[in-house]
Amino acid sequence: MVVAELASKLSVKLSRHKKAFAAAGQSHIGLPGSQLGQQSVILAIPLCFMNESGGPIKSILDFYDVPSENLIVVHDELDIDFAAIRLKFGGGDNGHNGLKSIKKSIGTGEYFRARMGIGRPLGRQDPADFVLSPFSSGERKELPEFIGRSCDAIETLITNGLDTAQSKFNS
Repeated sequence: MVVAELASKLSVKLSRHKKAFAAAGQSHIGLPGSQLGQQSVILAIPLCFMNESGGPIKSILDFYDVPSENLIVVHDELDIDFAAIRLKFGGGDNGHNGLKSIKKSIGTGEYFRARMGIGRPLGRQDPADFVLSPFSSGERKELPEFIGRSCDAIETLITNGLDTAQSKFNS
C-alpha cells in the first residue's frame, strides 16, 4: 500500500517488469536544494507471495544495477505498534519470511528497512493468521494518514538521509 501510494504521489505508472516478477516504475525524488539532492528511484512491488519476494527484488536490483545498500524494503512489523514507523539500516530478519527471502536472494541483510508497525495479535491468535487478516475498522480509519506519513518518511530517507529521517519519523 505504501509503495503504491508513493507511486501515485510521484505520478509513476507501475507496470509489469520484463525481467522480474514485479510491477515497477522509475522516477525522481527530491529537489536540488535538499541534503542529498534529487535522487533517481525505482519503485517496485513483487507480484508473488511475500515469502518469495527475494527473487523479484534481486532481479530488479540486477536489471537497474542498484547496489543492495541502496535498497529500501517497506514491510510490516509485528513488534511495533500499529501506525508507528521505524527506519533503519541492516539487521536481522526477526522471523519475517519476506526479509529471509530477500537476504537469501541478495546475499546480505545490509539494506534500508522502512518498518511499518502493525502490532501483535491480541490473545492467542497465530501471528501468521494475524498478518493475513484485514485491518480492523479502527485501523482502516487511520490507514490513509499512516500510509501518507510512511511515504513522507521514505522520501525523507532518500532526500535527507537516515539520521534526519529517523529523528523525524521513528516514533
